[in-house]
Amino acid sequence: MKLKRLPFKEFMRIYHKVPRAAVDVIVVSKKGFLLTKRAIPPFKGMWHIPGGTILFKESINHAVDRIAKEELGIQIRILKHLGVIEYFDDEGRHTISNGYLVKKRSGKLKGSEQGEEIRFFNKIPRNFIPEQKRFVSKHLELIKHCLL
Repeated sequence: MKLKRLPFKEFMRIYHKVPRAAVDVIVVSKKGFLLTKRAIPPFKGMWHIPGGTILFKESINHAVDRIAKEELGIQIRILKHLGVIEYFDDEGRHTISNGYLVKKRSGKLKGSEQGEEIRFFNKIPRNFIPEQKRFVSKHLELIKHCLL
């Protein structure tokens, strides 16, 4: 099935009026858990979990795979759904994101226009989006267990 994105102007008109469904992808390896540094607003300059909007008529699993490919250049294997991260930003947007723990299957890791700089962490960095920091802190033991 070919998924079609809404024109940006229409997406933004809707986006400010309803909660947005999204996925966040926590990649784990022996090096740690992967974060990217935001290169665009909101949260520009902060470390974050790669993620994005679930497209209309797109399955959650497809969205996880697509986000990993688009934002990190890799194919992944889903290990576990960790739960929900809820975001409210200063512009009135409301995002409800499903957090997934994943491992790289293939591909070469790279950043994207949203976050060029990528890094593996073994502990939670200071400059981390607050909602994601709380979420990762809550699941840190399980995340560390998957690093083995």
